[in-house]
Amino acid sequence: MKERTTELVEGLRHSVPYINAHHGKTFVILLTGAVLKSNNYSSIISDIGLLYSLGIKLVIVNGARNQIDESLKNQNIEPKYHKNTRITDAVTLDIIKQVTGMLQLNITASLSMSLNNTPLQGAHINVVSGNFVIAQPLGIDEGIDYCHTGKIRRINNEAIDEQLNRGSIVLLGPVGVSVTGESFNLASEDVAAEVAIRVKAEKLISFCAEQGVLDEQGKVITDLFPIDADNYVNRKQQLGKYLSSEARFLKAASKACRNGVRRSHLVSYLIDGAILQELFSRDGIGTQVAKEHSEQIRLATINDIGGILELIRPLEEQGILVKRSREQLEMEIDKFTIIERDNMTIGCAALYPYQEEKMGEMACVAIHPDYRNSSRGDLLINTVASRAQNLGLNKIFVLTTRSIHWFREKGFNPAEVDDLPIKKKQLYNYQRNSKILMLDII
Repeated sequence: MKERTTELVEGLRHSVPYINAHHGKTFVILLTGAVLKSNNYSSIISDIGLLYSLGIKLVIVNGARNQIDESLKNQNIEPKYHKNTRITDAVTLDIIKQVTGMLQLNITASLSMSLNNTPLQGAHINVVSGNFVIAQPLGIDEGIDYCHTGKIRRINNEAIDEQLNRGSIVLLGPVGVSVTGESFNLASEDVAAEVAIRVKAEKLISFCAEQGVLDEQGKVITDLFPIDADNYVNRKQQLGKYLSSEARFLKAASKACRNGVRRSHLVSYLIDGAILQELFSRDGIGTQVAKEHSEQIRLATINDIGGILELIRPLEEQGILVKRSREQLEMEIDKFTIIERDNMTIGCAALYPYQEEKMGEMACVAIHPDYRNSSRGDLLINTVASRAQNLGLNKIFVLTTRSIHWFREKGFNPAEVDDLPIKKKQLYNYQRNSKILMLDII
């Protein structure tokens, strides 16, 4: 029981920066047809209710591809496609309107539930749908008439913003209306991306069966740049494969990212609480598409002192690192390199050059406990070594009392006090009796 309590408390503490960061922001969430059919649907709705209660403005776009295909099959109607796009004749359009209308009513009902002993107790969510998406016909391509399949003409983002500011959740489906009073079948991924762009959403979120985009070894790719997402979709198209909802979302996410949406996330609808784990933890659980990697290594600035102190203080208290005051850090901040993940410093190292001997000291090396079994240490060493080379240095050395074997594994070799630069030799603390290790970088 104590372990569970500790885990809960730590989880809440770690989520606070994300709660503060997300409050008042707009998220667009795409619920595909597969999500609406999944056994985890009710939990996802509860998680959406939690996001709403945390002050996040929400636009939900629902897909219906699975339900439409199922309904067509039940009526012995063969679906028709051209270039991975559904051809929507009059009969198919009637079925689509019936299916999407029913789904929207069901989603509204799910979000409206506020019974006692349910996750949405006391939420009192107001769900608004309307003619926010104006469509036009896709037209004819290579002699093929798409009929009532459409594309987005414009988004009434002012009306959406007005409803969001009133505290409502806006619910949109894959059917748009035209200025001539017609209805058109739209790709839900296109609707989600275009709405996210127009309302200047912070995030675009969707779901898939896997934990995210997987590499050839079946491992989750945590970060993709827009070009990576484009390449993934292009490979699928070149193989002549029907584009899955996952691939369609990546295509939409790439577009959204290039047009101002900071991050798009793809998580599994089969993992309970996946959306919460993705949004309220440093490492997330799925795949995100962003112009900037969530983690970067860079030279420190004066604004990073607080993060560095938070990282090194426990190691100083254990006697692993030599104590540094805030004032000392302020004077030496230009010597530091940090690894930053989601605005948190998870690694640091300093380089003190001794130009006369063409040597540099790598000091204050620290990695956050959650990332010590990773390659961050190698990244710091390589970055500091590269920086030393740029300064014309031939060697870097470390003084350590606890991490001797770790540095030896990284290629550092034992050295003596007499091998140190003259100024460092004069400052060597014989009482601390640190081991000296050196690495050739030429």
